[in-house]
Amino acid sequence: MQLVFSDAQYWENFLPLTFTRPVAEMRCGILTFAERWQKLLGSTQVSFFTEEFLQQKFQAPEFEESLFLVPNFLPTKDVLEQIRNLKMGEALVYEDELLAARVNIKDFSLSQIEKMTDVTEEIVFFRKPTDLFSYNAAAIDFDFELLTEGRTSQPLSPTNGFLGNVEDLFIEEGASIEFSTINCRTGKIYIGKDAEVMEGCNLRGPIALCEGSKFNLGAKIYGETTVGPHSKVGGEVNNVVIFGFSNKGHDGFIGNSVIGEWCNLGADTNSSNLKNNYASVKLWSYSSKSMEDTGLQFCGLIMGDHSKAAINTQFNTGTVVGVAANIFKAGFPPNHIPSFSWGGMAGDEKFRLDKAVEVAGKVMARRKVELTGVDEAIFSYLHQNY
Repeated sequence: MQLVFSDAQYWENFLPLTFTRPVAEMRCGILTFAERWQKLLGSTQVSFFTEEFLQQKFQAPEFEESLFLVPNFLPTKDVLEQIRNLKMGEALVYEDELLAARVNIKDFSLSQIEKMTDVTEEIVFFRKPTDLFSYNAAAIDFDFELLTEGRTSQPLSPTNGFLGNVEDLFIEEGASIEFSTINCRTGKIYIGKDAEVMEGCNLRGPIALCEGSKFNLGAKIYGETTVGPHSKVGGEVNNVVIFGFSNKGHDGFIGNSVIGEWCNLGADTNSSNLKNNYASVKLWSYSSKSMEDTGLQFCGLIMGDHSKAAINTQFNTGTVVGVAANIFKAGFPPNHIPSFSWGGMAGDEKFRLDKAVEVAGKVMARRKVELTGVDEAIFSYLHQNY
């Protein structure tokens, strides 16, 4: 059965994080939404209804009977069972929005749905970028149980200090942790395959360090934090989600933030996550093209893929950075830094497309990942339209 992830309702809501991916490819907890649903439903055939300029990279659906799914939520056991048991022409609705449906994609329309059932129990639903860090603790707990059930963790080296229940720590094969403190009293900690926690780190769960990633010497990692695969993190972080392939390798503080892929934060980069007057934080909205109140007292940095910040960069509370921005000028950058900004300040020139592509290629090659012609086409579309 083909699993089709839909971007119809929420793609624009998650910009700039979705400029380069469908909603289903965002990470929260340990897994991406797509990876989570594949494990929950046992499906290997996945496809995406997404923006036309992304569709060449992310496979479009085959015209066949499919499970159509809005991916950005955590199902309860009952809701998961309802999804599994959907019959052709049946759908689930949550808060007046389509959640899942079994349909023929060839002739898909709402008129094809003959029976709609309301989901009445509350589920964890992600509607905007700040939800990714706000609900990250719930996502880590969900994924921890999903990935570790019936499995045995690798042992923790006796050089480490440990607090809490050993059942709340899981270390995958090839991971290394030495001379650090691990506190699971406040939440579960997952250390992925071939990940490394260097000496002198202090970890306070819930935390997910994904495959091949590192906490650098002496890092202070507070809970509700996810570091996606093949990333490096040092200094102090609190309630941060990093999608993967990104570096915050040095001292400096980042809190209540979401960082995309292929980003780099220079040494002593800091992001404020609390205003001096303790007021609610506003964030740039791509849909309304204005600053909108998040309702959150703590909110730091939302950064799209391939953006870079020079050493000593100081981000204001509630800053949104687009794709492939290069931020290096003195002073506090504005709260919205557009994609391909060259400098980071209002009125700065645009990063030349050929140079932005060149940098992205070099960065990806360091991780032995190729920048493809399709990736370049996505860059070109974004450079022209955003």
